[in-house]
Amino acid sequence: MSNISYFTQEGYDKLVAELERLKTDERQKVARAIAEAREKGDLSENAEYDAAKDAQGLLEMKINEMEKVYANARIIDASKLDNSKITVLSKVEMKNVKTGKEIFYQLVAETEADIKAKKISVNSPIGKGLLGKAVGDVAVISTPRGDMELEILSITL
Repeated sequence: MSNISYFTQEGYDKLVAELERLKTDERQKVARAIAEAREKGDLSENAEYDAAKDAQGLLEMKINEMEKVYANARIIDASKLDNSKITVLSKVEMKNVKTGKEIFYQLVAETEADIKAKKISVNSPIGKGLLGKAVGDVAVISTPRGDMELEILSITL
């Protein structure tokens, strides 16, 4: 079974640009490093050559993983989403029932998650607990410090 990854258009464009950068610029840098290390003589005792080959292996592994994500990427059209319930791309304003503190997050695909930008993954504990909830619902999220209750105040796209 494939692991479908959902993206906003912006997130998809970033993925494509990063993949292209790795395939072109980064591969060229690694190839130059290997060539420079080869010029230094005996490869059996050449630490620079070994390091460059290791870097090449890591780069190819990263490219391979990103290509898998790219192959299974789906772009979400926000205009076709229903904002009566929380889904991917929903912007959710909620209140911690215990503390009364209001918080705001947007639920995004795992690859686009950025806590500083208030974007959390739908696969995170909070994201999973919020999916499918409507305004007025209370989501109970299990955390290491105990259950956290979040009352949904608003949902926008």
